[in-house]
Amino acid sequence: MTLIKTTYNRRSFLKTSALASGGMMLGFSWLASCKPSPEQLVEMPKEWFEINGYLKIGDNGLVTIMSPNPEIGQNIKTSMPMIVAEELDIDWKDVIVEQAPLNTAIFTRQLAGGSQSIRQGWDALRMAGATARHLLKQAAADTWQVPFNEVETNEGIITHKATNNSADYGDMAMAATKIAIPEEVKLKEKTDFKIIGTSRKNVDAKKIVTGQPLFGLDYEREGMLIAMIVHPPAFGKKLGTLNASKAKSMPGIRDVFTVQSYKEGGVKAWCDVSAFDELVVVVGDSTWEVMKAKKALELEWENAPETENKIGGFRGDVRVQKVPAGLENSEAHKLLMENVDKSKIRVARKDGNTDKAFKKAVKVIERTYTCPFLAHNTMEPMNFFAHVTEDKADFVGPIQTPEFMEKSAAERFGLPLEKIDIEMTRMGGGFGRRLYGHFLIEAGVISQKMKAPIKLIYTREDDMTNGVYRPAYHAYYKAGLDADNNLIAFHVRAGGIPESPLAANRFPAGAVDNYLAEDWSLESNITVGAFRAPRSNFIAGAEQSFLDEVAEEAGKDPIDFRLELLKRAQENPVGENNDYEAERYVGVLELVREKSGWGNESSSLHRGVSAYFCHNSYVAQVLDMVMENGKPVIDKVTAAIDCGIVVNPDAAANMAEGGAVDGIGHAMYSEMTFKDGTPQQSNFDRYRLIRHSEAPKSIDTHFVKNDIDPTGLGEPPFPPIMGALANALYKATGERHYHQPFINQVKTTDFKT
Repeated sequence: MTLIKTTYNRRSFLKTSALASGGMMLGFSWLASCKPSPEQLVEMPKEWFEINGYLKIGDNGLVTIMSPNPEIGQNIKTSMPMIVAEELDIDWKDVIVEQAPLNTAIFTRQLAGGSQSIRQGWDALRMAGATARHLLKQAAADTWQVPFNEVETNEGIITHKATNNSADYGDMAMAATKIAIPEEVKLKEKTDFKIIGTSRKNVDAKKIVTGQPLFGLDYEREGMLIAMIVHPPAFGKKLGTLNASKAKSMPGIRDVFTVQSYKEGGVKAWCDVSAFDELVVVVGDSTWEVMKAKKALELEWENAPETENKIGGFRGDVRVQKVPAGLENSEAHKLLMENVDKSKIRVARKDGNTDKAFKKAVKVIERTYTCPFLAHNTMEPMNFFAHVTEDKADFVGPIQTPEFMEKSAAERFGLPLEKIDIEMTRMGGGFGRRLYGHFLIEAGVISQKMKAPIKLIYTREDDMTNGVYRPAYHAYYKAGLDADNNLIAFHVRAGGIPESPLAANRFPAGAVDNYLAEDWSLESNITVGAFRAPRSNFIAGAEQSFLDEVAEEAGKDPIDFRLELLKRAQENPVGENNDYEAERYVGVLELVREKSGWGNESSSLHRGVSAYFCHNSYVAQVLDMVMENGKPVIDKVTAAIDCGIVVNPDAAANMAEGGAVDGIGHAMYSEMTFKDGTPQQSNFDRYRLIRHSEAPKSIDTHFVKNDIDPTGLGEPPFPPIMGALANALYKATGERHYHQPFINQVKTTDFKT
């Protein structure tokens, strides 16, 4: 029996919001039901009873479950309510799902990032459902005058066998609201799960495929104006002069002006990353009119000086960030990373004596890997609605960090937190880009200036040239083998602009007696931020490519070589700070070997393997290439994943498939380059993404079955596929690939495009 302490009271979780006064209704909708049917429309409860912040029960037994975290395409709007419904013991067909409002007094970590939503919410979600079930059982026990422990529930029905009494949840809902919450509640045994571990359809699927308003760009409000911004064309530039006379005279244009989105000298939160705080703003009646007026602006830019930003950390610390002056170039970046100043190099971990071990080594392998800056390129460009008045600020839009941006907005507009209201819409992609809510602040500043409700919209070019990119990275590896082809020394030195991707305590740390990990970073005025699986998205591919090359030099099968190292880490680990479990690492490698038929493939199949641990989960992938008309084509990906309990298998497989396709595309094709501070790619005509015909023909995903509480899944399938791709390309073409995007090395005549 598992008991859990209850930590929430029964305070109302619904916020009366003026945001539903016009345009898109963000509140209750029958179309969000898990059981959409004509009959349901006439079954609407006459009364709802709020049991706790996560759910309310109708007088007819229907249950509305709130999904607290932002929905970014990872399907948590379905998976999180599934966890509540499991412990509530309700039939899923009787569940309606709503996006919860921002309410930090009730919900914990209302954030979409770090693949932590299910992991961090697991206990709270289970507790909410179990607490509600307990209250309903207690209400029935009191009503029937029977012992509590004799009352049972099953899919929304409460029974007492001895007296043959039964009732549905709706019958007991009112009485349940009057019962004190117990100090602790009993959770289900995991072996008794009926909903968790079964596949359930996306609760928003019908709305998505029928084009109903769900996203920030869909939002409308009476009297709303459209705003767009113009920022400097290059990093290291700022506004010089503005002549807006022509633009102001154009049809539908209300005003043109400059704004300072963040106050000079203030402390920015970690989520307030922005490259350009002084912006030119065009406000008008329609998107098209504003876009035309932007082109009529006469602008001159000048070089920006070196500046400093005060940045508040995730945990409240404040650091000073130096923003250098100058106009940076990609070619100069490459030279700086290849010849990094030794004084910038820091030892992050050292086991044994690598210098001595390398001198004894019979074979020494040295390789260098690089990757460029990347843009997030969400399908839905940045946008946000804002209506800021003297005593209140309303915001509506797609944001991954609503609870943090609530604090930023309160600081920027001088209002208490209770006067800031942020409504979360479904997001058309994020990948880390919407962790940084400067566009929310910008919308608010523009609304405050115009004294009107505003929807700020970025064009694709606005977003792609505005920064918050994945950093550019560089990693040097060195390995030493003895006469018996055992790995006796390993050295990794990794850095980037402006951060390092190194994870010093991850594999193969702990598996090699002599191990050295070093990192470094170089300052830049190009703004960066989290990109799907931050830092891992490069270092995994580099590491796994290098390990394959070391295995080849050792004359060993790539999977056997990894398992040999992991056996050492499992049985006699080196050091005490290894941040992975070797046994689970072994598990995914053995599973992917079995499911892919590794070693039994035909001679026409060219295979690459990779395995990596990040975000508390383990992923191993085998990528198969075949030759078609003399060109390598990705035929299949086989994945093995250990992320603990899988809440919704179909949704989990979808994330694994998306991660694999996304990783292949970025490693193969994508890059952001700069000339004199100016981004050279501003739209999809020059920024290459993977195409449908280039995706794997099939992706076969397998999950390790265990009782471990859920860990991350949105990000872990993304990093290792890049190594599997590089290793398969080597088998297919005979050439190793060290520098992303690989398409720059692979002749287009040699690869199907």
